[in-house]
Amino acid sequence: MILFLLAYLGGVLTIVSPCILPVLPFVFARADKPFVRSGLPMLAGMAATFALVATLAAVGGGWAVQANQYGRVAAIALLALFGVALLLPGLSERLTRPLVDLGARLSMSADRSAASGGSGVLPSLLLGVATGLLWAPCAGPVLGLILTGAALQGANVGTSLLLLAYALGAATSLALALLVGGRVFAAMKRSLGVGEWVRRGLGVLVLAAVAAIALGLDTGFLTQVSLASTSSLEQGLLDKFNAARNDQSAMAGVAMKSGEPAIKSDNSPAMAPATMAMTGAPAMAPSMAMTGKPAQPAMDLPVEGALPSLDGAVEWLNSPPLTAETLRGKVVLVDFWTYSCINCLRAIPYVKAWAEKYRDQGLVVIGVHAPEFAFEKVVGNVRGAVSDLKVNYPVAIDNNYAIWRAFNNQYWPAHYFIDARGQIRHHHFGEGDYDGSERIIQQLLAEAGNTKVAGDIVKVSATGAEAAAAEADMRSPETYVGYGRAENFVSPGGAVRDAGHVYAAGSPQLNQWGLDGNWTIAKENALLNQPGGGIAYRFHARDLHLVLGPSADGKPVRFKVTVDGKPPGEDHGTDIDADGNGTVSGQRLYQLVRQSGAVSDRLFEIRFLDPGAQAFAFTFG
Repeated sequence: MILFLLAYLGGVLTIVSPCILPVLPFVFARADKPFVRSGLPMLAGMAATFALVATLAAVGGGWAVQANQYGRVAAIALLALFGVALLLPGLSERLTRPLVDLGARLSMSADRSAASGGSGVLPSLLLGVATGLLWAPCAGPVLGLILTGAALQGANVGTSLLLLAYALGAATSLALALLVGGRVFAAMKRSLGVGEWVRRGLGVLVLAAVAAIALGLDTGFLTQVSLASTSSLEQGLLDKFNAARNDQSAMAGVAMKSGEPAIKSDNSPAMAPATMAMTGAPAMAPSMAMTGKPAQPAMDLPVEGALPSLDGAVEWLNSPPLTAETLRGKVVLVDFWTYSCINCLRAIPYVKAWAEKYRDQGLVVIGVHAPEFAFEKVVGNVRGAVSDLKVNYPVAIDNNYAIWRAFNNQYWPAHYFIDARGQIRHHHFGEGDYDGSERIIQQLLAEAGNTKVAGDIVKVSATGAEAAAAEADMRSPETYVGYGRAENFVSPGGAVRDAGHVYAAGSPQLNQWGLDGNWTIAKENALLNQPGGGIAYRFHARDLHLVLGPSADGKPVRFKVTVDGKPPGEDHGTDIDADGNGTVSGQRLYQLVRQSGAVSDRLFEIRFLDPGAQAFAFTFG
């Protein structure tokens, strides 16, 4: 129930959100009408339509988005007619009677029905449906969380109910505004006698709102200039929303890499699995040293649920298939990861160290590989990454997200701690708190009856992409290259989808990037069609990584990197030399920059000497 309450409160806040501003004129255009027969049906139609369209968008895929676009166009036309009818009813009847009559009926039929003792419910309900079509594309953090969960977990009645709760929250706040507005409207008519001018003024507002929506200003300019932003308020609700999910579900979360919105869990503010990371050379085995700290007092670890089924993996590496039943009596750590995820890579040295240290004391570590990019579904690629990373514990290849959904997981990396009774006792999303996680393992082993559990903490020394991020100096976010999730792309003319096009990199500012040369931008990546093309990105971080793949036929692609127009020298990453030379030989994450000195804004450029390079995503550390 707490989830629905929080979704409802998130909807209530929508009244002061920029995206609701274009809808207000349509609502207040009926402020002088009886609320029960006019305002209430309109808001009900608006809420129901919004919930329906948002549900289709979440679980129905691209066809639903296109359907909503057609409905949006129809709604814009319908409400434009409504505005003309309000503004110039006489002229509209003479010049465009067949079309404008429909809009005029929608705005006036309730009045005529009320005067004759009839009902104005149906016209108001239809107006609400049209308004709901326009409102549906608007989404704040709370709504984004609901849609993210739906996209990952598939069709779900609970998701539709959460969307309806969100819509009802918005309708409630609009209803209160409408009731107050109705009194103000009536007072104006009684005291000033300017009802017709008020009506025309509302018509102007409606037409202005229609123009803003048609031009995309409702989700662009208004969002940027509005002083009535609810981001901080909604983010507070979002935090409570996640906490409530964790309390009410066996394993909760929202798929994120440590630090990004919706779906990944980096340590800063996603809809699909995470990013790829594998160093160019075999990962160095972590060195371990005991700190000699005494055992800590037992922690209160509540039961979060039972270990769900591990069925559904397309293949298991390093082990035959494991089941919840056969693991009973063992302490289990389940690590959700994907091999191109930089956050997962930085956590793996600790997971490997725990697996080695506590293997003989009753700990079983299971890596669940849930892919983000299509190439991460290739079992051979995962097998190669597991070998290069020296991962020796069992790995379930969860290409269909069967285990992911069974855990209701939404993070990379995500760690779930299961006791010897098969109960989930703790979870941790994202990087960090490694000492705390090891203390959890020690406690669960002790609870299982092991009297010789070491009380000290491993010390991990990792290199390459697995080394811990320099968080204090990291001001650049993960950035996707494919149009499905791309942001801050500055090449003049913008992206041309799914077709070859010649781009110029432009002049990127901080956290902006551009392509140069002939590229085809697809939903997931960008493909270089001719040699000599490149990518430019102005970043602020110690490390820069880029997920790359060779040509479709597997032929290696040579490239050269510069930083501020010069060879990187001592600032080169593990996958290039000091002159900036490197080769794309596989589909993985490449570390291209690791600054050795002070960190500042730098212009990164990579130029490919051969065609066929595939670029997926930038990550930083």
